This record gives sequence, C-alpha cells and structure tokens, in this order.
Amino acid sequence: MSIRNTIDGVLDDGLEGLQHNFITAPVEEVVKWARRRSLMPATFGLACCAIEMMATGTAHYDMARFGMETFRASPRQADLMIVAGRVSQKMAPVLRTVYDQMMEPKWVISMGVCASSGGMFNNYAIVQGVDQVVPVDVYAPGCPPGPETLLHAILTLHEQIRTGELTRRRATTGAGAGVHLDPTHEPNTRSTPVIITGGGGR
Repeated sequence: MSIRNTIDGVLDDGLEGLQHNFITAPVEEVVKWARRRSLMPATFGLACCAIEMMATGTAHYDMARFGMETFRASPRQADLMIVAGRVSQKMAPVLRTVYDQMMEPKWVISMGVCASSGGMFNNYAIVQGVDQVVPVDVYAPGCPPGPETLLHAILTLHEQIRTGELTRRRATTGAGAGVHLDPTHEPNTRSTPVIITGGGGR
C-alpha cells in the first residue's frame, strides 16, 4: 500500500485506516503476501507445452518479477506444479508421487488442453484430464498456451492465494479453488476450477 493511500485511509477512517499498512497488518495477510510472492514451480514438463513454460521463464517475460524464476528439480522444494502437456497412464502415478512429495500448501496449474481434458488424444493411453490425478486450481487453455496465458494463470492463482479462497477450500475438501468464472462450465464433483477464457496459442 502506498503512503498516499495510507494517509487517505487515516483521513477518512481515523485509526481504522491504519489496519492494512505493513506495520499493523494481520500476520495472516503477511503470510499470504509472502506465499504468493515466493512460489517455487516444480520442473514437470511433459510435452510441447513445456517449451512455452520454459519460454515464460526467460528474460523476455521475466517471471523473476513475481518471485518465482527458480524451477525446483526436487518436489520437496517446490509448492507449485505446472502440468505442461499430456499425461499418459504410465506417467499418472509418477505425477501423483511428485505432488504428494511437494510441501504444503501446494497448488496445481493445468497448462494446455491436453493436460486439462486429454485434448486430441482421446484414447486409452492418455489421462482425460489431470484433475483425475491431482486437484487443479487454475486451468490455462490453449494448444499450446503462450507465455502470456501462463502468466495470466499465475496471476489468477496469486489472487486466489491473496483472498484466501484456496486456503478455505483445502481446509474443507482438500481440493482446489472454489471460484467459477465461466458460466458455461459445468463443475464436477471433485472441485470447481478457475476457468481462464481466451489467450490461446500463438
């Protein structure tokens, strides 16, 4: 919060206007701020979407400004899994093992149509949606989604962490976010994911 906003808050609300500055902020708000500014993605690229994920980490798009430029090779040092690409039946147990080894709290972004719904691979070898294996918090559409779409998904996840939606959802169900932005999407029984519309591939 800027000094000007703090001053305006004090002028409008008296001492109540000080409740959200960096000195008197609740510890919970400080923790949420720290979590969303220090996400560590796990290295988990599966197909062509992984190329776009790698491009997002380059200097041109500068993920470092969000505090998450370091992709961790160990799941025990990561708290964000970006599932980039199709998930085969053989890879599903590995994906679940990596997810279980990640530290809490942890989040999942499903990147691309193949990870989200199986995409063009409607067959016995490919999992028809990674949400059958792990709880998904944000879906990033496209084939493949560009770096801008992935950044949009990351910022959407940041907002959910800031508002506490993910924390409350996990406390009650262990699943992902309970926010629904697309009125045409029918929520399933496991979770109601965040749907990002538009953005697609380049």
